[in-house]
Amino acid sequence: MSDPNEMPGHLARRFQQIAVAVFLAEVEAAGFDLTPVQYAALATISTNPAIDQITLAGQIAYDRTTITGVIDRLVQKGLVVRQTNSRDRRARELKITDEGKKTLRKITPAVESAQRIMLRGLSEEEAAELMRLLGKAIAAGNELSRAPLRDGG
Repeated sequence: MSDPNEMPGHLARRFQQIAVAVFLAEVEAAGFDLTPVQYAALATISTNPAIDQITLAGQIAYDRTTITGVIDRLVQKGLVVRQTNSRDRRARELKITDEGKKTLRKITPAVESAQRIMLRGLSEEEAAELMRLLGKAIAAGNELSRAPLRDGG
């Protein structure tokens, strides 16, 4: 029987646990209440004004059926607004609010700190290599995911 600690899936799950714990601790210490997915959504909405939920889900590789809950929480926190699309009344556009922009600016140092902590056992070169290899493995397996990354919809 194989040792789980030598399996990529197990190690990826453990790293994800650590990454989420570190992110939440750093963000909370900075006085914010955002999850990693809420942060990714907020940052993506910020750089893509009037993006729709389905496109957003694709751009952050998040499940289309559960992105609504993420957006609901960002709306409740006053960080994002939903607006009806002028060309398609059924579609909803997402826009970051002034409060959302302010939150994004103020939370950035905590998010950057979290990224450094996640990689703290590695040299700069090792961290760059890990990021390169993770990117390569993720790109190769993207279509196998329940929520594949989509570049623009």
